[in-house]
Order: sequence, then structure tokens, then C-alpha cells
Amino acid sequence: MPLLVEGRRVRLPQSAGDLVRAHPPLEERARLLRGQSVQQVGPQGLLYVQQRELAVTSPKDGSISILGSDDATTCHIVVLRHTGNGATCLTHCDGTDTKAEVPLIMNSIKSFSDHAQCGRLEVHLVGGFSDDRQLSQKLTHQLLSEFDRQEDDIHLVTLCVTELNDREENENHFPIIYGIAVNIKTAEIYRASFQDRGPEEELRAARALTGGPMISIYDAKTEQLRIGPYSWMPFPHVDFWLQQDDKQILENLSTSPLAEPPHFVEHIRSTLMFLKKYPSPTNTLFPGNKALLYKKNEDGLWEKISSPGS
Repeated sequence: MPLLVEGRRVRLPQSAGDLVRAHPPLEERARLLRGQSVQQVGPQGLLYVQQRELAVTSPKDGSISILGSDDATTCHIVVLRHTGNGATCLTHCDGTDTKAEVPLIMNSIKSFSDHAQCGRLEVHLVGGFSDDRQLSQKLTHQLLSEFDRQEDDIHLVTLCVTELNDREENENHFPIIYGIAVNIKTAEIYRASFQDRGPEEELRAARALTGGPMISIYDAKTEQLRIGPYSWMPFPHVDFWLQQDDKQILENLSTSPLAEPPHFVEHIRSTLMFLKKYPSPTNTLFPGNKALLYKKNEDGLWEKISSPGS
């Protein structure tokens, strides 16, 4: 069954702007979200989701109370939630393979055994802006189309994407909202930024920069974050890129050079340095080719736990 707004099937294709104009509650919700001040989210109880990662958990989780992601320019952050059992998935989509990613998002929610109880599936899409290359617009269209193609009824509750998340300054366009968090216990979704994007921020960023697909990073049953083992090919011309100035890095390694957050270039440089140091990660970063496992400690912070026996 299809994507629904206010119980009615959404007529696609249509732009995000046309869609909200046809449904005033959607427009009002986007307006309220845009109008919020940005909350700084601390590391306690937080599971930070990087680009092309997916995390799912439920209110029963004793370790994680907040899922969040930021630094989305042309990317979209997707939250899918089941209102019956509270199972919540957050993912940071960049349009690499939306057709494969939406079923992953759906299956992650269905993996919670009590999915069949009463309640409904609700989706929230946030991010992107009116970028010159229309990458945001294309991603919005892909996500709406793919959710509409799923068998289940999915209720579109928040749509704050592309032209609905755009501001103009000196004839340049920027996103209004770069990041959001969702409170697993209360289902509240709010504008957010994050100081702590770990654990293993560089390792996870390196996987995305080298073209790794969308993956699930968290096991809600064991309450463990599971990283890797990953493999990648040596990054082409890494020394060349490290010699380039900020402008070259922005223009060549960003989908939206003018709209990136201030730390973007520094982030790319540190990721490139990491890839130079670990051109082939399998045994150097993952001893015995085993995953790196993390669990929250009593203070709500990530702590590495020893890998399980083979």
C-alpha cells in the first residue's frame, strides 16, 4: 500500500512544495520545525548516525534515548517510526541507492517482533535545499516514490525538504535545517547539532567517502554499536587532494560547496589523512577481521568492549 497524508493517498510525482500546499497540516509542521532554535545534543544516551548509516531501536532500549544526524546539505535525514511499539529508525540518505535503502529502512522496523500490534508507520523527511544541481529535489522525489512503492501503509507526517528547507542569502541558497534528533521515548523530532559524532568518527566517514553502501550500525537486542569489519580500495590520488586548498576541496568533494557547514573542509581533510594512513583497513583496523564493538557505560558514553571470540 501507498504513502498517505491525512489518510489519503499522495498523488505523485509532485514537488515537496505542491505536496505541503495541498495538505495544510504538513505545511504547518514544516513551518514549526524550521522555526525552532537548534538544540546542542550532548553525548549521553545519543547514537549519532553518519552519512549512509542506519540505526534502529525502541523505547525498551536501556542505553539509547536519542538518535540524531547532522551536516545534511543535499542529503535527507529520514525517520521511520511505528507508533504501536515505538520502534524508530533514523538514517542519513545521500541518494546513492535510494531504491535499495528504503526497503532496508522498512525491514529494520519490521525486525521488531511486535510489529503487528496496533499502530501505524509514520515517516519524517528533513533536509536538502534548492541547490543548483537539483540533487535535493531528485532525492526528495526518489524517497517519496520509494516509500509509495512499499506494501505497507506509510503515513507522511513531516516533510521539510528541498524548497521547504531553503533560505536565500546574497543570491545563494542554503538549507535552514542541517540536523535533527529524535527522542526514542517521546517521539519528539527537533532541530539539533552534535559535538560528539563518535565513536570511530573518522573510520565511519572513511567508509562513506570510499563509497560504502547503506548499513545498519546498531544491535538493539544487545545494545551494542557494531562497526565493520569494512574494506575499501586505496583512495585515488589521496596525496594530490591533501595538497589542495580549501576552495579546491569544497568545489570537488562537496555536492554543494557554498552551503557546507564551517567544519566541512577540516572533516574531509581528516578523513583523507585517515585513508592515507589506512589504504587497506581489513587487518590494521579490524584485528582478526572482527567488528569493533561499543556499548554505553553508566555515564551514557560509548565504551569499547573486547571483540567476541571467533
